[in-house]
Amino acid sequence: MAGAGVKELKRRIRSIKNTQQITSAMKMVAAAKLRRAQEAAEKSRPYTETLKGTLARLVGLSNDVEHPLLVKRDEVRKVGYIVVTSDRGLCGGYNTNIIRATTDSIGADDRKPENGIIAVGRKSRDFFRKRIGVEAEYINLGDKINYSDAREITQYVINAYENEEVDEIYLVYAKFINVLRQVPTVVKILPIEPPDQGSITEEHNVEYIYEPSAETILLTLLPRYVGSQIYHAMLEGKASEQGARMTAMGNASQNAGEIIGNLTLKMNKVRQAAITDEILDIVGGAEALNKGGK
Repeated sequence: MAGAGVKELKRRIRSIKNTQQITSAMKMVAAAKLRRAQEAAEKSRPYTETLKGTLARLVGLSNDVEHPLLVKRDEVRKVGYIVVTSDRGLCGGYNTNIIRATTDSIGADDRKPENGIIAVGRKSRDFFRKRIGVEAEYINLGDKINYSDAREITQYVINAYENEEVDEIYLVYAKFINVLRQVPTVVKILPIEPPDQGSITEEHNVEYIYEPSAETILLTLLPRYVGSQIYHAMLEGKASEQGARMTAMGNASQNAGEIIGNLTLKMNKVRQAAITDEILDIVGGAEALNKGGK
């Protein structure tokens, strides 16, 4: 029985070591992808903030400008949620936190409108497909986010809003802070609520001459502003995904090492007990032979 116990423990240790090799490799791959994703997310932030400031400045110069994306509906009958998650798992609570932020936002809406999901990522698609229903899905986008993907999503949501298929659209994603922290974020992108002019920093608060008119430029920038928000959210989400996966795989490797250590200690104890039993049997047999010889 002792021999069978040692063999079983050896098998479990070997299996966990194989798993540890996989998790360690996944951690290194995630670390390499994280650097690229983080750089892309950080590079997009100045553009998004500058566009936001430009939009705020143009709104201050454009009186009574009209555009379908600025029109607020008197009655909100349907709300759309663009939910940005990953296509794959093994990234800790990353996807769960985003999905929870979405369901919390839906539950907190006292108007109780109908809801529709625009799923960006397989995990959001799979979760909401049997619960709320998915109106559009964008999956298998890969680790390198292209603006063309964001433009396709942008065109879909703009068409849906202009055709009055939805009355409000929110964007749910994880904002990347660092490897250990990714903050689920919910922002309304339609109808567009122009940023307050107070967001313009003192150093950028200068007079500009616009050609063509400020109103014309504003109307051109509105769809691009929606697209920049979606693209930036996808970049932040990809960096958050890789950071969460790197942390999760690092923890898994560490836990596997602890389990291997405990199983090795247990195996040594079982083996030592078996050796002790065998020695006692030999000693007992020798004493029996000596007594028999007398």
